[in-house]
Amino acid sequence: MEAKDFIRAQIVADLDSAKHSKIITRFPPEPNGYLHIGHAKSICLNFGVALEAQGECNLRFDDTNPEKEEQEYIDAIKRDVTWLGFQWAGNVRFASDYFDALYDYAVQLIKMGKAYVDSQSAEEISKGRSTLIGDGLNSPYRERTIEENLALFEKMRLGEFNEGDCVLRAKIDMASSNINLRDPVLYRIKKVEHHQTGTKWLMYPMYDYTHPISDAMENITHSLCTLEFEDHRPFYDWLLDTLATPAHPQQIEFSRLNLNYTVTSKRKLKKLVDEGVVSGWDDPRMPTIAGLRRRGYTPESLRDFCDRIGISKNDGVVDFGLLEFCIRNHLESSAPRAMAVLNPLKVVITNVGDEVLTLNSACHPNLPELGTRDIPFTQEIVIDAADFSENPPKGFKRLVLGGEVRLRHSYVIRCDEVIKNEAGEVVELRCSADLNTLGKNPEGRKVKGVIQWVSATQGIAAEIRLYDRLFSEVDPEAGEGFLDCINPEAFKVVSALVEPSLAMAKPEDRFQFEREGYFVADLKDCTDSKLVFNKTVALRDSWGVKE
Repeated sequence: MEAKDFIRAQIVADLDSAKHSKIITRFPPEPNGYLHIGHAKSICLNFGVALEAQGECNLRFDDTNPEKEEQEYIDAIKRDVTWLGFQWAGNVRFASDYFDALYDYAVQLIKMGKAYVDSQSAEEISKGRSTLIGDGLNSPYRERTIEENLALFEKMRLGEFNEGDCVLRAKIDMASSNINLRDPVLYRIKKVEHHQTGTKWLMYPMYDYTHPISDAMENITHSLCTLEFEDHRPFYDWLLDTLATPAHPQQIEFSRLNLNYTVTSKRKLKKLVDEGVVSGWDDPRMPTIAGLRRRGYTPESLRDFCDRIGISKNDGVVDFGLLEFCIRNHLESSAPRAMAVLNPLKVVITNVGDEVLTLNSACHPNLPELGTRDIPFTQEIVIDAADFSENPPKGFKRLVLGGEVRLRHSYVIRCDEVIKNEAGEVVELRCSADLNTLGKNPEGRKVKGVIQWVSATQGIAAEIRLYDRLFSEVDPEAGEGFLDCINPEAFKVVSALVEPSLAMAKPEDRFQFEREGYFVADLKDCTDSKLVFNKTVALRDSWGVKE
């Protein structure tokens, strides 16, 4: 195992010193939404270090808040972890698997005089803990006897109190400079059915209480979490030092992923879904793993991205362009080529008859193992309307009246006539082909431009969904007005013609549409009867560049 960051260095040191003979990590998501790109960093870290150390990584759902949790999210998280290329050790685990043990440990704390039932309101408790100057304020119920606390806690378990009537708090130090040690809440009453335990429990443990004990019960060696939990570590250690748990994992914090032009707050992502700004958690504009997958990102590209950004203690912002570079880099060396015309303009080749000429080209210029594809050349073809200009700007190297251009993988053609409708719009071009230019340059002249094309009669209709960054501001999470900086150009649908080699495209088949970008057959909507392709990324970084 290479000690390429401070976490791996610690693990290497622990193995070398025989502190641990086997490394066990865990990935502990809360099933209250879909995983996003920030979770991908945590997945790659937790599963990655376990693999490198020949250890294990558990998948454990933090299901302590059943009001916001759904089976859909559990299924989606398992699917995302597997798709990224990782496999958890043993069965999927749930914090709820340990509810009985967590209750028993809470009783132990009460018997040790380390926990008490507080009958203050949530507002009173918060006010007592979070004084800005000086010590916190002791609860008037802090000195209840052990017997009284045991009886009240049992009544909480049996549902004899209403929600908000009381909570169980740890008794630590209300004078601590760390608010997390000022008698944190361990249990609160919630009369909500749980997706795993049904109606057995009428109160549920808090995350800060549940997590360290769950880690200990699974013999986790290194509990890796983001920097916002650094101030929680003293309570993590206090709890495991106080209780006779099977193990005492080491909590280590690292910086979370901050990506510009992106929102990764689950609350805000849910708002995008709930308010219909996007079509769902897997909308290709979303930074969720499911959304990125549907957009055409590959597991390899996301793992490469996470490896490139690395692990550190320093908060910073990663440029979205690096994520695009990683998928571009992977698809450049793996995606077969094809031609698609997204804004068709009809072209009639006047010196070609009704026959179909079959041309052939490699599916990838550097991967002969991908084979070749047939490209039909017919009298009627379509080119992209942007590839013709009556009044070409300086440096325009595509088709003009009286000028020549090469059709990709085909012949050189010359535009001889322009047909317009009554509104003066160009609707058709009449061109002639130099049939002696297949695979070679024309004699006596140079042709610089190359454009894509598709047979108008043999091509296949396809729906093309053009995606771009969801937000137009570099930091949409700077305030609550993130909905005000939605990029209006983030989603467009066009009807296109694509070459016949794409007829058998299956969901998640990826292609480079030559001169257009990288595209993927949509995971949900692409069928045998309807081709739907999503734009993954442009061929080059063109964000903010105006033609």
